[in-house]
Amino acid sequence: PHSAGWFRRLLRKPKSGSVETNLNASSSASSSPSSSSAESSGSSRSTSVARSIRLSPVSVSDISASGSARWAKSYDVCICHSEVDLELVEELVSYLEGQPESFRCFLQLRDAAPGSAVVTELCDAVRNSHCWVMLITPGFLRDPWCKYQMHQALAEAPMAHGRTIPVLKDVDRKDYPKELRNLYYIYMALKENSFRQIRDTVVR
Repeated sequence: PHSAGWFRRLLRKPKSGSVETNLNASSSASSSPSSSSAESSGSSRSTSVARSIRLSPVSVSDISASGSARWAKSYDVCICHSEVDLELVEELVSYLEGQPESFRCFLQLRDAAPGSAVVTELCDAVRNSHCWVMLITPGFLRDPWCKYQMHQALAEAPMAHGRTIPVLKDVDRKDYPKELRNLYYIYMALKENSFRQIRDTVVR
């Protein structure tokens, strides 16, 4: 099916030697929502399951090729976030758009058309994006609008593996939204490392 677009096409690139990409692996600082039942409540951040990934080489020309399925959608990444986290999200968008792949990011306050209905703009952006990053913070969890964004993204691709990318920041594992518990997440500790993990996951 076409659900993974250009990302799956990239995975079919010839690999050197016997190195394989594990589609079910998450980045080394990512954590499985069901990784450890013996985990104590005070050490949830330090006992995340580390899983290694080995990405096949991907050239910028492959990602940027005009015939690529990438161009079937308007955006590579749609960022779902709380308004209180806008500064951090702007940093993330700046990082992604500054990468050699020149990722096309949808940032609502910047990219929504003036005069358009907020819900319409959001639904269009979700439908026209390859990946959705959910920046899950205390502000995200308190905001009903963020929950709506999350449900829109999940409804758009209920069977699309690797398209919804939860990123936790300053949120305990017990508060991780139950709707996302079948997905691995990235825990944002060091911002630079987390930004790189998000970028690598989008490429994958």
